[in-house]
Amino acid sequence: MFHASLNTPSTSDAQHALASYGWDEGWAAEFAPYAEQGLVPGRVIRVDRGQCDVVTPDGTVRADTEFVVPRDPMKVVCTGDWVAVDPAGDPRYVRTLLPRRAAFVRSTSSQRSEGQVLATNIDHIVICVSLAVELDLGRIERFLALAMSSSSGDALLHRPASSWESGAQPLVVLTKADLVPDPIGLSYLVQDVETTAPGVQVLPVSSETGEGIEVLAAIVSGGTSVLLGVSGAGKSTLANALLGEDVMDVQTIRDVDGKGRHTTTTRNLLVLPGGGVLIDTPGLRGVGLWDAETGVGQVFSEIEELAAQCRFHDCGHGAEPGCAVLAAIEDGSLPERRLESYRKLLRENQRIVAKTDARLRAEIRRDWKQKGAEGRAALQAKRGRVR
Repeated sequence: MFHASLNTPSTSDAQHALASYGWDEGWAAEFAPYAEQGLVPGRVIRVDRGQCDVVTPDGTVRADTEFVVPRDPMKVVCTGDWVAVDPAGDPRYVRTLLPRRAAFVRSTSSQRSEGQVLATNIDHIVICVSLAVELDLGRIERFLALAMSSSSGDALLHRPASSWESGAQPLVVLTKADLVPDPIGLSYLVQDVETTAPGVQVLPVSSETGEGIEVLAAIVSGGTSVLLGVSGAGKSTLANALLGEDVMDVQTIRDVDGKGRHTTTTRNLLVLPGGGVLIDTPGLRGVGLWDAETGVGQVFSEIEELAAQCRFHDCGHGAEPGCAVLAAIEDGSLPERRLESYRKLLRENQRIVAKTDARLRAEIRRDWKQKGAEGRAALQAKRGRVR
């Protein structure tokens, strides 16, 4: 690793040196106050063990992150962040994070309600799904719900629910398409995912044959893209195909279940030869929702549109009269699996949000009490009729 001796660069020097990493006039304006303090701009390309590699106008340096509010998991330095670094000192320190434009956040597996930021300042979220195993549509819906809830700013505010223009654009990539030689069969798989991901582009690719690689390279050539998926989804192989060389280590997957070991153990930001930058990530064992109500609504937009036609505005789509959602299931226009997945993700997201929202917890308790009282009243009435 090259460790440079930093000199404070001019704004124009920084813009030129960091342009391939996504530096633009907007970042220059955000950084201006720190330039006056003699700090240096840079982008985090790797984080591990409380330190990070930061590419700066003078080269790549190793910096300590202890000055950046380590107690707040949403403020921890992450791959993709733009930061201000001190130009001298041993060790060097990241002094502050520039406001994030977008971030992909999941909930941690701990009992505490905490978010884990996986990548920041991203323009494209590439969800990798292997065709070497049976499609898990529920998992795709889960990834998309988080992708469509990609957040911005220090407060991680949601993007507009009706548009991705100012947020990260999701894309589903079906890897290892060469394992499905029948074009008709492949088209059916693509159609299944398109139904699961309304309004999202679905692209079959093969790193072996090159199918779809040029199209994907053109999509990710503008801005920052992050590859997400479970272990064995072919992310590292796909990254190598986009880079045009074997930069990321690749391991074989198990034939019995199509799963692989975690080849990538850290999140790495890489410059693509055709323009843009790519963040490769380790395989995700679990993808817990994190304040993803907006994303769930977009992934299941057809259900929310049907719900607006229900007789009762608070319809639970269970046994209520005049329920447009249940009518769609009965006539076959809405798969029952979609409704069950929608309910599951909404319940999970509500539990996550309730852990940090006292008002919502109180509302949930009131709802439980009301439903319990209604159930007891119905049971007493039934017993009275029997007598």
